[in-house]
Amino acid sequence: MTTRFEKDTAVTRIADNRFAATIDEAWWVYRGPHGGYVGAIVMRAMCDAVDDPVRAPRSFSIYFLQPPEVGAVEIETTIERAGRAMTSVSARLVQGRNTAALAMAAFSAPRSAPAYADLRMPEVPRPADVAPVSMDGAPPHISFYDLRHVMGPAPFSGGREAVTGGWIRFSEPQVVDAAAVVSYADAWMPALFSRVRDRIGVPTVDLSVHFRVPVPDGALSPDEFVLVVFRSPVARDGFLVEDGEIWSEGGELIAQSRQLAAMLPVG
Repeated sequence: MTTRFEKDTAVTRIADNRFAATIDEAWWVYRGPHGGYVGAIVMRAMCDAVDDPVRAPRSFSIYFLQPPEVGAVEIETTIERAGRAMTSVSARLVQGRNTAALAMAAFSAPRSAPAYADLRMPEVPRPADVAPVSMDGAPPHISFYDLRHVMGPAPFSGGREAVTGGWIRFSEPQVVDAAAVVSYADAWMPALFSRVRDRIGVPTVDLSVHFRVPVPDGALSPDEFVLVVFRSPVARDGFLVEDGEIWSEGGELIAQSRQLAAMLPVG
């Protein structure tokens, strides 16, 4: 059965290197669609362009040039290079004559090399022990997720640090594929909200996701929560940097993210 997320991020191949998709108004956030949602659409097109299950996504970066409108878009992809183990692909999301986003991604088969993990998942309450976050006043797309806050000051409480995090999953059981991971990297409230008192818009300028495990991963159940942790250590000149981690319930690091976002007044 197709989930709402899969339906709203679906792409259809219309030529060798071009895909069609639709921006749904349900994912609107103030001045445009949710960045993680747009990124998920582009990620799906890039996965289909590579079309190699052995070469999993390893890196994805997207730059948002302008918000697309509700309606039809096209994603133009280019295989920049396909080597013996890694494929580099670029993508351009266009609507009419306007380019709304540019992206690059690297796909690779596993390599034989040293492996280690010095990072550890934070110790937090389990999802079953935490109440879902209230959706009052949130953008409509938040209803597509089950959110459980476990880290950082409450939003708009004027906390001492810009740190936030919690358990998240889709409201419908959803395979944790590359598109879902890109969505998770931008679905939680900005860490900035933990430090300020006034509401503020935080549109994404660019978003990068580095995948630490191949996805989809058969070890991750479609109804499993992932833990997301976001920190925003620097804000200046109307822009902030936010670093993120995405962990499985079992404590495996799935992905790391970084984004640059602008800070804009709301209203």
